[in-house]
Amino acid sequence: MNEQPHAVVESYSMTNVTGMASIASSSNGFPTPADPVTAIGNVNTLDEVHYASTDFYIGLGLAVSSSLFIGSSFIIKKKALLKLASGDTSQRASEGGYGYLREWMWWMGVITMGVGEACNFAAYAFAPASLVTPLGALSVIVTAILSSRMLNERLNLLGSIGCALCLLGSTVIVIHSPKEEEVGSMAELALKMKDAGFLIYVILVILATGFIVVYVAPRYGHTNILVYISVCSLIGSLSVLSVKGLGLAIKETLSGHQQFTNWLTYFWLASVAMCVSVQLIYLNKALDIFNTSMVTPIYYVFFTTFVILASSILYKEWSCLGASDVIGNFVGFLTTIIGIFQMQLFRDVNISLYQVQKLVSRPSASLANADFSSSSTNLVDDYCMRQSNSNRRMVYT
Repeated sequence: MNEQPHAVVESYSMTNVTGMASIASSSNGFPTPADPVTAIGNVNTLDEVHYASTDFYIGLGLAVSSSLFIGSSFIIKKKALLKLASGDTSQRASEGGYGYLREWMWWMGVITMGVGEACNFAAYAFAPASLVTPLGALSVIVTAILSSRMLNERLNLLGSIGCALCLLGSTVIVIHSPKEEEVGSMAELALKMKDAGFLIYVILVILATGFIVVYVAPRYGHTNILVYISVCSLIGSLSVLSVKGLGLAIKETLSGHQQFTNWLTYFWLASVAMCVSVQLIYLNKALDIFNTSMVTPIYYVFFTTFVILASSILYKEWSCLGASDVIGNFVGFLTTIIGIFQMQLFRDVNISLYQVQKLVSRPSASLANADFSSSSTNLVDDYCMRQSNSNRRMVYT
């Protein structure tokens, strides 16, 4: 009678010791040989984490490279247009001419932009859209810095602070953005497309866009800057989803899983062509009517917001984030928005660090006595020249 409890205690002790040994060995990162299933599972999990981490950094590198190429392309094309402007003015783009087609430098700019867009396209296949899209603000920084160095355009104190804010916001977004995605194959994407949330979002976007195009745009399109930008942003969110889906198909094909026999690949391809066409048409309308300094930051805010919303609905990019990362993403995005607005809206204000120091040293001085005359031009504003009257300077939009 006494041997049975002793046996139970001994059995418990042996089990406890074995369990502790298993825990001790696994705590060093090496699974116990006695549990091959756990060992295989741990190895697979480590491989998946490593693969996801590699994809994230590849996508991050492509997104940054895209901004560098696209930002540089504006400078190269601008130099070609300036070279053309010094000759026959009838060949200028603003006069309806196509002389820039004979400039090799302009074509270099087009090729550079093409490389940048290709990098951007590839980045969506590796990294979450909520990371790639906000990083598009870096191209604005590249353009602002290079234009001040190579085109002799002024980058005032407020513009420099705006660049710093954009860099700060982008860094915060990179730190807190999703590092892995819930959708890793076309089969998973096909299942996600059946979600009620995604279907409702697509229907609402189509209905809202149709209402704006048919009813709102003819009445208020020429007086309200938000009309055309809303169309671009709503359709733009669908175009990014389509680009990401098409990129996923190409990525799977290159890894050995043929997707060009999948009808979903051609659906995404047609969707990209359609959405981008509508997006370009209404963006050009907004730029033709309103000041570029207003269109650029507002479009960035609207477009990025809808892209983050759409990607979180379809690709569930934010499902793995904690509260601190979600807050970090919002703070980084808001910081980038402030930087973009500051660079664009105050680019013509003639203010320097010396003037700030002068105002601080003389608190009683009135701001009205300070010289804030407009003396700089914006790079984007120089593409399409518009003569308003003989007393005003040429403004390019």
